[in-house]
This record gives sequence, C-alpha cells and structure tokens, in this order.
Amino acid sequence: MPQPLMPKATAVWLIEKTSLTFDQVADFVGMHPLEIQAIADGEVAQGIVGYDPIANGQLTREEIARAEADPAARLVLMDTSLPTTKMRGKGARYTPVAKRNDRPDGIAFLLRNYPHLGEAVIGKLLGTTKETIAKVRDRTHWNSANIKPRDPVILGLCSQGDLNAAVMAAGERPSHLPPLPAEEDAA
Repeated sequence: MPQPLMPKATAVWLIEKTSLTFDQVADFVGMHPLEIQAIADGEVAQGIVGYDPIANGQLTREEIARAEADPAARLVLMDTSLPTTKMRGKGARYTPVAKRNDRPDGIAFLLRNYPHLGEAVIGKLLGTTKETIAKVRDRTHWNSANIKPRDPVILGLCSQGDLNAAVMAAGERPSHLPPLPAEEDAA
C-alpha cells in the first residue's frame, strides 16, 4: 500500500488538525499506533512541522470527515497524477568505520566455512572488493597476522537471511540448519 509523503510530518498534522484515532493515523502513515500516541503526547517528533496532506493532494476533506465519523474506517490515499518512481536497487553496502576492521575476519570465516562461495558473492555480501578477498585468501593482507575467522553475522556485516540466501544460491545447505530428509537418505 502506498504511503504518504513525509509520514511523520503527516502524522503530526493529522493529530493536530483532526479527531482521527491513533489506529487510523498509524494505518494511513505506516507507523505503529504507540508511536502515534507518543507524537500526540509530545514525546516524539518535537519540532516537526505538520505536513498538510489536503493541500498536497494526498487526502480530501471529505475523506477525513468520512474517517472521523467511523472509527473503523481507514483513510485512503488519493491517486496522484505524478509519475511513480521506481525503487532503486540496493547500491554499495556502507559499513561503518568501527566495523571496517572486522571485514577481513568475516571474509576469512566465509572462505573457511563456505569455500564454494564465489568472490563476487562474498564481495556483495560483506561490501568488499575482490582484491581484498584475494589478499585474505593468499594471506598477503596487510593485517593477516591478526585476522581471526569470525562469523560476519555476529560482527554485523550481513544478516543471517542474506548469508543463508547466498549459501543456498551457491547450492549448499547452511551448516546451522538440519539436513533435509533427502540428504539424510543419501547419507
């Protein structure tokens, strides 16, 4: 379901200018009702100027009046004549400075535990270059004496789901999952 522009600012405006319930506002802007209640209590979004969804063509006064009359009703975002933008694909993965020194440890872990993963997959998973992966593999990395293979999920370099997907795509079952019934029969 499409969401309005600037959801938090829209929520501030709806809380201040309407008698909609927290659930209605939360459903419209895509936030949790408790967060909407915190905005209404002044605990969150202090200093955020409300964004008028009527003036910006996202809602009509009639739509708000309809939802105010029936607490079970949900607001419906108006269709706009603006072209929809396509979502950008994931770009290069940013790794915070504090975690960059952990990246060779994660590379070493993947090279040791998942040797079937290609350099391109490891590079995409950890946000590193093929050159760095090759240096860790060949032990020519500038810090190779201090590299200890550590799980990149625990280091926060990738998610467990991304790692599982990469391993499955490479054709092997992740080691932390039990074997499939077909694999047990073959053994």
